[in-house]
Amino acid sequence: MQLLDSVAELGSLGQAAVRHGVSQAAVSMRMSQLERRLGVSLLQRGPAGTRLTPAGQQITELGRRVLAAAEAMMDGVAAVVAAEGSGLRVAASLTVAEHLLPGWISALHGESPDVVLAVEVTNSSKVLARIGSGGAEVGFVEGHDAPPAGMAAVVVHSDRLVVVVHPAHPWARRAAPVTGPELAGADLVVREPGSGTREVLDDALRAWGGPCSRLELGSTSAVLAAARRGEGPVVLSTLAVADDLAAGRLVAVTTEGIDLTRSLRAVWIKGRSLTPLAQRLLRVATS
Repeated sequence: MQLLDSVAELGSLGQAAVRHGVSQAAVSMRMSQLERRLGVSLLQRGPAGTRLTPAGQQITELGRRVLAAAEAMMDGVAAVVAAEGSGLRVAASLTVAEHLLPGWISALHGESPDVVLAVEVTNSSKVLARIGSGGAEVGFVEGHDAPPAGMAAVVVHSDRLVVVVHPAHPWARRAAPVTGPELAGADLVVREPGSGTREVLDDALRAWGGPCSRLELGSTSAVLAAARRGEGPVVLSTLAVADDLAAGRLVAVTTEGIDLTRSLRAVWIKGRSLTPLAQRLLRVATS
């Protein structure tokens, strides 16, 4: 149909062949094939060139509508492919980035091996800042509080913090649960202000004056390393301490009267249409 349209416009099989980068014989053969398939004569060939028959003119007009629709469809497909190919900028809290996001990315790669995600790993407050500034399209945060006004959110995982200590720590052999006042008064190794883990801990111990920290560290890995060295009790996600508990490097401590539950949320700018890749990531994260 594209060849027929070019012949109609240019009045020459040869010029149509040049436009489409094929031989004149190939154009002539294709036109003959099209006439046989449609069961009607489309072209009148003569010394002055090639003209459309009346039937050819009608079919060419119908064909132009089909070509316009096909062109619009391909433009739309190209836009989708461009959005997919451009990748996705994600900002994620440490717990999500280390323990959940790798599985989500693997699932996306299982569907589309060419998917590219640029992931910035930071604490929850900085994730929100990155979303607000447009530095990332989707973010993942931890904590009790809903995101600020202007941001949409959906819970992707329920989590709980747990108190863990070195096996030589007195709490490792303690039978009675540790109470809120005891935990608030202990020399804890904690995450830095602004992290979702620290936010939940501060909220949980606010009634007793908040945590009494002896050391603040900027990553979950650093806090875990301090706990393994016996520098004090730490309070981290069950996701983060699972391997150390299973290997016996750390011991979980039972608590009483302390709310250490939290939600892990995906956040993005409210009212903004997410790209197809961002939508797929959210679908995987919430499934």
